[in-house]
Amino acid sequence: MEALTIHEAAETTGWSSRMLRYIERSGLVETPRSESGYRLYGPAQLQRLRTLRELLQKFEVSLTDVGFALRLERDPELRGAIEDWLRAEAHRPDHVAQSEWMSWEQRKHERLLQASASPIAQSTTPVAEVR
Repeated sequence: MEALTIHEAAETTGWSSRMLRYIERSGLVETPRSESGYRLYGPAQLQRLRTLRELLQKFEVSLTDVGFALRLERDPELRGAIEDWLRAEAHRPDHVAQSEWMSWEQRKHERLLQASASPIAQSTTPVAEVR
């Protein structure tokens, strides 16, 4: 198989070696490996890298945006949750009086921020449990 090393692919494509590794880790381009574990960039990988750059330029999006789009495609639960959130309208909880809604929301934000600031909470407390 005719293929380039990561350094040769970097020179050819204009992406740095570090960025090529990031693109692979993100799942945007799959690169086969040699018997000794080196990444191999053949014509298919070069085409994917070229068309990825064209996509980024045409739509003025980032690699992170495309990576997230891939994640949405692969994770139906996440996709559904985001679609639900996008369609959702804000509404006051039934148990909260209109006059208390603002302070109730502020307290919820305070608790959410406190929970996300705690290193233990970051790894163990789902956002849904913050009340």
